[in-house]
Amino acid sequence: MAERNDKMVDTNNSNKTGELVISGVIKKFRQSDGEEITALNGVDLNIPAGSFVSFIGPSGCGKTTLLRIIAGLEKPSSCNELTLDGEPIKKAGYDRGFVFQSATLFSWLNIYDNIAFSLKARKIYKENKELVNEYINLVGLNGFENSYPHQLSGGMQQRASIARALVGHPKVLLLDEPLGALDAFTRMNMQDEILRIWKEKNMTMIMVTHDVDEAVYLSDKVVVMSPRPAKIEKIIDIDLYRKRARNSPDFLRLRSEILEILDYAGKSEEVDYYI
Repeated sequence: MAERNDKMVDTNNSNKTGELVISGVIKKFRQSDGEEITALNGVDLNIPAGSFVSFIGPSGCGKTTLLRIIAGLEKPSSCNELTLDGEPIKKAGYDRGFVFQSATLFSWLNIYDNIAFSLKARKIYKENKELVNEYINLVGLNGFENSYPHQLSGGMQQRASIARALVGHPKVLLLDEPLGALDAFTRMNMQDEILRIWKEKNMTMIMVTHDVDEAVYLSDKVVVMSPRPAKIEKIIDIDLYRKRARNSPDFLRLRSEILEILDYAGKSEEVDYYI
């Protein structure tokens, strides 16, 4: 068991915001040939305020579609309920930050101006400009304020994207495979950075990932989704203390459980020949 220096979940959520209720969400797409495809087939999920939840499942199963519906970037075809802190989600809003798979920074703006962009767009920069430097420091980019995106590594660009998503103080941060393009060691370092920010800002985070180890390492809950038309196969509570040891028996047990649900655990077979 990992060292018990930080309990997984603060069970007192009374002062937190960022509770999501998702009930009966169906999403259908019509292809160019007229065929209708059902991406999500009645998704029900409650996400407590302040929690870290990961969506995992086969490619094309609807994980990102569900994330985009929460963000208000897609509308469900139908649903019973889709609310954030009791308010219906009808469109995109500043109470939800979104970090994409690759850094979507403006190439013609330096890092400071990229992070300040949403504040300026909302015309609230003057009274909140101290937040820009606060979040530059939070993601460890102090000293790179005047650099341009092409001058930074992929990991540093994603740090800037996270800071830009956070500077407006959203209730929920939505992450769509933000670490997928990074090398293994940078990815693990960024996982720790995301956890540090999550704990410091005490906010709800929802991540789409294909990496089972990443899901177990980061999450309070892992939502395992079925192939399309997607439904929730199972919700796994990750009842481990942080900081988590990736090679601990409990970690490996949870990893194996998720792989079994996804039918990727594999089986060893005896062979009747030798090389």
